[in-house]
Amino acid sequence: METAAHLFSPLTLRGVTFRHRIFMSPMCQYSSEDGLPAEWHLAHYGSRAAGGAALVMVEATAVRPEGRISPADSGLWSEEHARALRRITAFVESQGSVPGVQLAHAGRKASTAIPWKGSGAVPPEVGGWRPVAPSALAFGPGYAEPRELTGDEIDGLVQAFEEAARLARLAGFRVIELHFAHGYLLHEFLSPLSNRRTDAYGGPLENRLRLPLRVARAVRAVWPADLPLFARVSATDWAPGGWDLPQTLALARALREAGVDLLDCSSGGLVPDAKVPTAPGYQVPFAAAVRREIGMPTGAVGLITEPRQAEAIIAAGQADAVFLARALLRDPHWPLHAARALGAEIAWPPQYLRARD
Repeated sequence: METAAHLFSPLTLRGVTFRHRIFMSPMCQYSSEDGLPAEWHLAHYGSRAAGGAALVMVEATAVRPEGRISPADSGLWSEEHARALRRITAFVESQGSVPGVQLAHAGRKASTAIPWKGSGAVPPEVGGWRPVAPSALAFGPGYAEPRELTGDEIDGLVQAFEEAARLARLAGFRVIELHFAHGYLLHEFLSPLSNRRTDAYGGPLENRLRLPLRVARAVRAVWPADLPLFARVSATDWAPGGWDLPQTLALARALREAGVDLLDCSSGGLVPDAKVPTAPGYQVPFAAAVRREIGMPTGAVGLITEPRQAEAIIAAGQADAVFLARALLRDPHWPLHAARALGAEIAWPPQYLRARD
């Protein structure tokens, strides 16, 4: 039907065609051991693929052990991790969905507690570690003061992202998203609130862009040319003197030139006292601005919960896809139900066909 002509139309980026425009956002599960996926991950991601998501994006996955947000976070720093993830990617593809992975480093927000077990830093004596960052500035009260990265260590981080991209292909992923958002390491280099360096990686915007762009170029160089590369950004810090939309537009332009195919536009996460005006679709204008000003495909995310709301975003040209997070936690079959609400045709798992009508 006409009401679903946009949300349920296919989207092709490079050599990958997504069957529609409803994507699953990466959401940490805090359920790994030594960075390895558990049975929980197969059930969690598999159910969203069976539920009809066109892209199933695996949570923030650390390129090094010390890049994990918590000791229970996902990782991709060895072939053992890649092999363990293949069961998930194979099942996701068997359901007609595209498997993706978000490559990340938590920076100064690393070595923190599993949310339902507490908050703040996990010290080394109980399984944590000292985090690293562009500058020795703690995220906030209860967080450890990070150690400032050296130039040689920055070079090593670029290599770690590059190696994780190679491993992502071995694991069977067809999309990589680079995590430049939510106050984690690469966002920390971007924002003047967290980056106080005086070398080539700090100060003017050109310098603060340097490491994220090095990572994007290194990953694009080893990621197959027919597979898309995304980046998630926080389009604003929601804080005076911080990262903002004009700087995001400059980053988007440079990322497009570096071979990034879609910008996933989120916001916030850099400072604990940000004043965020949350409301349904409150981050959609960021995706719309990047798409309009840079001519780059974008994803909209943030309190997108209703099928007609998602359809309106795509129909108005504000974004090329919607990334759903909590809505898919509440209802793994949200895409199937959205298609029904909008009168669209979408494939159901044959095991569930008796419930379709």
